[in-house]
Amino acid sequence: MQRAGLAVAQLTMAMAPHAKFVWIACGPGNNGGDGLVAARYLKQWGKSPIVTLLHPMAFLPVDASAAFESAQWEGVRFETEAPVHFDVCIDAIFGIGRLRPFSERCQNWISRINQGNAPVISVDIPSGLDADTGTVTVPHVKAVATLSLLTLKPGLFTAFGRDACGDIWFNDLDAPNSLATCAELNFMEPPLPRPHSAHKGSFGDVAIVGGDTGMTGSALLAGGAALHAGAGRVYVALLGPTIFQANPMQPELMLRDVHGLDVQNQTVVAGCGGGAAIAHHLEHLIPNAKRLVLDADALNSIAASEHLQALLRERSSGTTVMTPHPLEAARLLGVGTADIQADRLTSAHRIAQHFQCTVVLKGSGSVIAAPEQTSRINPTGNARLASAGTGDVLAGMVGARMATGEHAFHAACHAVFQHGKLADCWPPNQRLTASALIAAL
Repeated sequence: MQRAGLAVAQLTMAMAPHAKFVWIACGPGNNGGDGLVAARYLKQWGKSPIVTLLHPMAFLPVDASAAFESAQWEGVRFETEAPVHFDVCIDAIFGIGRLRPFSERCQNWISRINQGNAPVISVDIPSGLDADTGTVTVPHVKAVATLSLLTLKPGLFTAFGRDACGDIWFNDLDAPNSLATCAELNFMEPPLPRPHSAHKGSFGDVAIVGGDTGMTGSALLAGGAALHAGAGRVYVALLGPTIFQANPMQPELMLRDVHGLDVQNQTVVAGCGGGAAIAHHLEHLIPNAKRLVLDADALNSIAASEHLQALLRERSSGTTVMTPHPLEAARLLGVGTADIQADRLTSAHRIAQHFQCTVVLKGSGSVIAAPEQTSRINPTGNARLASAGTGDVLAGMVGARMATGEHAFHAACHAVFQHGKLADCWPPNQRLTASALIAAL
């Protein structure tokens, strides 16, 4: 607790060096104790901390009670109500314990914190955010920075976590980590080597199957992404009627009839703009494609067919990736979208186990899960990707990586990280579109 409180005080000084009045809202547990230790340090450093306790001192644990007495001895100011004026706020109300209904007093504090103009720093996790799932209560603290202590928590990075946490800082407090790992942060997989003696066949063939009537663009976007992500050759089989033999905007894409594809030797990306037409082709593609990426309407067709589900479970390990958004994931599991979002890690794991393949559950903090793999939460990406066609781009990127023979899980992890990183580096004054995203690959 002493090290945690010191770390909180140091981050506060770094973020708001000129702040004078520091409101420290302390809850009844050890999270509140961290805030009390921070108050003592800030007082020693010439600041004017103002501490409010959610419950009387008698409710504090032993270590937090000792921190309370030390803060009193140091001359820290205690108040019963939230101050009218403060330059910075430290949210030390609730930590990683079980979320519970907030009292009226606590709700008033959180409203005061969120409505103020001062920066807010949360200790370990914003009050009202579930450390495991990223779900939030109403209300919950919206911080500009969160200092995660001892270990990073999954809820910081997925669902509503990123919006609640602001910038995420980490301090292990020099303590050994004995906690079991439930997930890892995704990272950039090593780039694929491209030897000087390589040729187009060295990097594999990707076949895009999709683009039903009115949705041709989805398949072409996936194809363009696969091409720019490094595939040796890319074929596109459009399921709707078309009047052209080549894409004039991307002539490298080779248009083919779906029945003429050599799927046993290709990585197939199926479903992008596939509409109802894709269902008919999945019975051939699922058992025969050498490697397979399933997106969009292919997922909806699988969700509606136990026969296709059985075929999918029979595929070889490490050769299949599914890329659902929350609604598609809900259909695959036969639950509601809210159930998926309530525990994204568990939902992705359930889909991966049920279908015996790699799953990318898209959204804020995309989750990559696969049988016998530690799930990853992707830290890259932002709301610029909330644009039509960016999911098709991701599917094509996964396909390009898999075409080299890479295991499905690692191909998905690399593509998801790179896809998000492009959005993070996007010029702030430039609109991100799927076509522009492809050009940036």
